[in-house]
Amino acid sequence: MKLNPMELYNLLPKTNCRLCEPKTCMAFATKLALGDVKPEDCPPLLEEGFDKKLEKVRELVAPMESAEATGIKLDEGRCSGCGNCVVVCPVDVAVEPDTAIGKAGKSGDTVFRVENGISKIINLEKCRRFPPDKLNCRVCEQYCCTDAIEIW
Repeated sequence: MKLNPMELYNLLPKTNCRLCEPKTCMAFATKLALGDVKPEDCPPLLEEGFDKKLEKVRELVAPMESAEATGIKLDEGRCSGCGNCVVVCPVDVAVEPDTAIGKAGKSGDTVFRVENGISKIINLEKCRRFPPDKLNCRVCEQYCCTDAIEIW
């Protein structure tokens, strides 16, 4: 499940109080959906009267908090081992150009690898989504034909 900034926005106080960073409720909702801020970073949301909305926001962002630093979750049970993630990952192709034509990488410096018929994340810190850069790359998720890869 991907977080919808508009759904989060509708649970916020919508005061644009400027007490949080990034200063507006819509921008806060967007950053919340990306995992860049936490519900507790919105002071008005912590005030009395917003208890149920705060609880709902926490419920929505909870799965994201269990995701890796990149926000990527790979469900190996759903993976077919097709290797699309390996072939389309910009990091994999840059490090091992032959992965773009379906050949296995040799260096071990790639993000993904198919092992025993299942894709594995082998170097998460190489991912373009990894802090501090945190680029909004979603190519592996977009090309995963079994929805085994989710980005929160």
